[in-house]
Amino acid sequence: MHSPSHLVNKSWIWQYLALGIAWGCSFIFIKLGLEFLTPVGVAFGRVSLGALTLITYARLRKISLPRNPKIWGHLVFLALSLNVIPGILFAQAETQVTSILAGIINAVTPLMTLVAIMLFFRSEKVSREQIIGLLVGFLGVLTVLGAWRGLGDNPPSAILALLIAVTCYGFSFPYSRKFVLPKQIQPEALAATQVLIASIILLPFYLIDGIAKEEYRPGPVFAMMALGIFGSGFAYIWNFHIMQAAGSAIASSVTFVTPVVAVIVGVIFLGEGITWYEPFGGLIVLCGAAIAQGRLKLSRS
Repeated sequence: MHSPSHLVNKSWIWQYLALGIAWGCSFIFIKLGLEFLTPVGVAFGRVSLGALTLITYARLRKISLPRNPKIWGHLVFLALSLNVIPGILFAQAETQVTSILAGIINAVTPLMTLVAIMLFFRSEKVSREQIIGLLVGFLGVLTVLGAWRGLGDNPPSAILALLIAVTCYGFSFPYSRKFVLPKQIQPEALAATQVLIASIILLPFYLIDGIAKEEYRPGPVFAMMALGIFGSGFAYIWNFHIMQAAGSAIASSVTFVTPVVAVIVGVIFLGEGITWYEPFGGLIVLCGAAIAQGRLKLSRS
């Protein structure tokens, strides 16, 4: 008979897969949302719908939002690093690059998480595997971008926006693990407060410049609803549950799943083109992350 701790350790797996699918589809939803919203509008739309979803869910479950000002301070940082800044930057980049490329670049997140842990969130010395993993991951990024041919048709500003966005993601995972999760607050309360804060921050910018075109076709509107309800709603509950059960490194490795989903839906539903080196480079990035996290063992001489 399995112990309760064993069951807890296994309970996050279905949430891990659901999170990978939800965030993997988010890139095509962003692309569709840009048909009638500006990048700021997409960022606000997803967090406001996510906040509405999570607050409603929390009320139905009789879950109270945290009241400690220090917790709110930490959640302001997470709202900025997980929602506000990446939300705008990913949408801005996707006005110039494919959703497939955005999804593949997102796979750099585990490496950025490792950099953050190495620089700011750990006291242990850097291991051989971590150094090798980072170097392999960097090679993978260069391959994704086709560095030997410049950046091709990809504007440098869009690539920079994507890399800054995943850097924000990378720092948010260990930050949550160190400053937020030890407070033992229910994940639903944390997620609802985080996206609520992001909505408040983005609201004035949305009111100034949120609508790109007064044309609301069903497809893009439903895409934004899915992006908000799942990608910025239930996904954050799953994310906090995974971090509590399995740790920040495993939680960030959900980006092993998201690029695969992003490529499939981008090709099938948007008919986006893909070069041979984009998925190949993405695979190298994932191998680098696996080495750095100790998932892919290297033989020692």
